[in-house]
Amino acid sequence: MTPGHGTASAIQREWQAFWLALGFLTRIPMVMRIDYSQSLMNQSSVYFPLVGLLLGALYAGLFSLLALAWGPLVCLLLVLVFHLWITGAFHEDGLADSIDALGGGYTVEARLRIMKDRRVGTYGSVALILALALKAALLMAVEPVWLALLVTPCAARLTPLLLMRAMVYVTDPDKSKSRPVASSFPAVRLVIAASFVLLVCVILAPWHLFLVPLTVIAVGAVALCWGLNLRHTLGGYTGDALGASVVFTELILLLGLAI
Repeated sequence: MTPGHGTASAIQREWQAFWLALGFLTRIPMVMRIDYSQSLMNQSSVYFPLVGLLLGALYAGLFSLLALAWGPLVCLLLVLVFHLWITGAFHEDGLADSIDALGGGYTVEARLRIMKDRRVGTYGSVALILALALKAALLMAVEPVWLALLVTPCAARLTPLLLMRAMVYVTDPDKSKSRPVASSFPAVRLVIAASFVLLVCVILAPWHLFLVPLTVIAVGAVALCWGLNLRHTLGGYTGDALGASVVFTELILLLGLAI
């Protein structure tokens, strides 16, 4: 294999990894053929923050467009509806399942069994309602709103990568949809993802002077606190727990931005 062919092959694989990440996290259809494999899915994880940034751009753009006709609250609620649709409520589903499991299970086996149940219980329902209500309320308090809509989806998708790197996967891998992103996550790709998030925050810092430290605190605090809780209650992480970490990070970051 010539060096040029090897470089082209590597670029093609990264391009496929990006589209795989986009298809995994959203309802946006993949416009190219993907040579799917578990290693490619592992490789795609580094693009989670980039997918988050693209989603954030859609949210900010939609809000600006809707603001031409309606007030802020109506616009934000419509943006949240769009978010739930385009992501398939992927992370919110993880939040509800995680809270149901940790609230209703008293052993690791019971918690994992509850987490796999498609039904949503009281704990999960309450957590989901409160999370969405708090998100809407915080977005109403943030200025400028477009900045929060743009940066939070990007920054929040770094937290699962930290958890994947630091912890072990505990759900039956043959039955879990998150198995492809649970097997391995190289440190170098984590550094790349973290650098990308920080670069985005630095570029946007003129609109909020404390954006960079707030992002570091939000991602670090959720990764540490949620990670320690998962280690204690499950012995590791699950795909649902990763989704919950995204929601938690968004809320913590919004709390900081809304001060």
